[in-house]
Amino acid sequence: MKTQVAIVGAGPAGLLLGHLLRAEGLDVVVVERSSADYVLGRIRAGVLETTLTDLLDRLGLGTRMHAEGLPHDGFNLADGERLIRIDVGALTGRQVMVYGQTEVTRDLMHAADARGLEVIYEASDVALHDIESDAPYLTYEKDGAQHRIDARFICGCDGYHGPSRKAMPASVAQSFEKVYPFGWLGILADVPPCNHELIYANHANGFALASMRSATRSRYYIQVPLDEKLEAWPDDRLWDELAVRLGPDAAAHMTRGPALEKSIAPLRSFVFEPMRHGSLFLAGDSAHIVPPTGAKGLNLAASDVAYLSDALIRWFKSNDGAGIAGYSDKALARVWKSERFSWQLTNLMHRFPGSDAFDRRMQLADLDYIASSVAAQTTIAENYVGLPL
Repeated sequence: MKTQVAIVGAGPAGLLLGHLLRAEGLDVVVVERSSADYVLGRIRAGVLETTLTDLLDRLGLGTRMHAEGLPHDGFNLADGERLIRIDVGALTGRQVMVYGQTEVTRDLMHAADARGLEVIYEASDVALHDIESDAPYLTYEKDGAQHRIDARFICGCDGYHGPSRKAMPASVAQSFEKVYPFGWLGILADVPPCNHELIYANHANGFALASMRSATRSRYYIQVPLDEKLEAWPDDRLWDELAVRLGPDAAAHMTRGPALEKSIAPLRSFVFEPMRHGSLFLAGDSAHIVPPTGAKGLNLAASDVAYLSDALIRWFKSNDGAGIAGYSDKALARVWKSERFSWQLTNLMHRFPGSDAFDRRMQLADLDYIASSVAAQTTIAENYVGLPL
């Protein structure tokens, strides 16, 4: 099989890139190692920047998002005694959209056939070849047979554990990583949220987050040690702890219910450079991971895809290679700024092992300053709603 662009990974990054390229008439094939049902079963983030919502609208795929999503003008930081509202709408003139990553993937997936985007699921043993040449190709196995796709470019949107980043030669690669000494214990429940906006709470017991996927489905998290076991947190204990950490006002409006899903996720920051080598490009989690505190993972993937799709379209349609040459540097500049915001918010809102009373007082002083400073709130709002492309 021959194509202009082969994309590895059919998560939201790979599907979004495929749709943008197909909308301009480019030949694209997407290969995914998992089944479509498995991809849709992943529980992920749900706060979308306008970068992503604009791309979905541009593709004509935003109808369900606007019908079912929840536009938010702000969010809250809690310091144990009060809610500090960051009025994103007033400070930036923009909004974020609460709409689950699973739903974004579903919209992109369901539109693929009608728009001529070929997606090959359950493609195992994907391998990339000759990425330093002008004729790279990938191989995979499906239904017991070996297959090959020849392309002009390969785009790795296959996440942290995928083969694309591993195909980069060690001689040109550099990675940066920070592993945090705690994780997030999350619960998904079919109950209305305790607040119409997100609450990020800094409590002496540790961080907590009150979020939602819809007006009737809530997502809550608490900070736990990395070695914590799910069995130690039956639903009642988790709801009790959430009530303590989120504070009395949120607790008074909290509706409890059985967990639809419960899991513990570690937190880390990771950046891989460069994001392009030869005919291979990386986008999304294959090149960077952010702690979920800043809600940047999916949104960073969308900005990568925006840069990359524009660069590839210019190359194929105008023989203009400037976008391709500059893709890695341009994408990484935004990646590092988003990493910075996620890192800062993580440090502000969590309790770190070994921290003392002075560290705690510094966090509270920082939150008190944010509460009284329009300039500080504006900085947070600008980063939360998404830096310009």
